[in-house]
Amino acid sequence: MGRGKIMIERIDNSTSRQVTFSKRRKGLIKKAKELAILCDAQVGLLIFSSTGKLYEYASTSYMITGDSSDARQSWIASVFICFNPYELTTLFSSF
Repeated sequence: MGRGKIMIERIDNSTSRQVTFSKRRKGLIKKAKELAILCDAQVGLLIFSSTGKLYEYASTSYMITGDSSDARQSWIASVFICFNPYELTTLFSSF
């Protein structure tokens, strides 16, 4: 017996919504790690919670530079202003 389909809509109960967010966030990060390993891909994942908290995953250490918040924000901003894959490849290879 398979799982039933669920309707994709906003969860009204804030506690249930937070629990679901945490579980799905962990699942997304796990999938990103698997993609990086299986396909030898460079994977970067940014997740913003409803409260504005940033969760990040980078398959290689040079994707997120340094420990400082300023360096991390600078890297994230540079990723968002790149629109084509060639620019992203150039950006990643520069670190």
